[in-house]
Amino acid sequence: MDFLDPRIEDYALAHSAPESPVLAALNRETYAKVLVPRMLSGHLQGRVLSMLSTLAQPKNILEIGTYTGYSAICLAEGLAPGGVLHTIDINEELEAMVARYIKESGNEGRIVQHIGNALEIIPTLTPQWDLVFIDADKENYLNYYQMVIEQVAPGGLIIADNVLWSGKVLHEPMDPETASIDAFNKFVYADARIVPLLLPVRDGLFIARKK
Repeated sequence: MDFLDPRIEDYALAHSAPESPVLAALNRETYAKVLVPRMLSGHLQGRVLSMLSTLAQPKNILEIGTYTGYSAICLAEGLAPGGVLHTIDINEELEAMVARYIKESGNEGRIVQHIGNALEIIPTLTPQWDLVFIDADKENYLNYYQMVIEQVAPGGLIIADNVLWSGKVLHEPMDPETASIDAFNKFVYADARIVPLLLPVRDGLFIARKK
């Protein structure tokens, strides 16, 4: 997943804002107790998400894929006063842990959890989104994008994680997950409604700004 020399990443982190105590605790607990902890956004990517959100000052954020809540808490740092972040995940086993850290981070009432199938939940949510973060099942990345794009405000951001998929997007033949990500990348790049930027941060972040 990581393409940077670890020493370069350590240097970058040493010169970036630190994790809050709550995020550091969430990071540790995820690695100690939860399966596939590398799914966590982590310190560097978390600071990137926080910076983008803070610059955008979103009123409404949609996150597709909560996992243990690290990225939600980072994105919520940039919410405009009175803003709300809706986060969706299908794994009900992590719901209580996420809720605990949302409360500890001071975001109770600002982060709303939804448990279930995102393809079914997204159509029930009506805000105009200022920022959307996609970090769920890779086969549905393009479906999620197409479901939310018309609901994103002009100037709003859609950010997708894992778009380099450990570098597998460069190699043929592609497995179904990799092919789905590659198709998503190609579609978004060609979409005239947005301005695309693919950043090789961690496992790849695709940032699309709606025109």
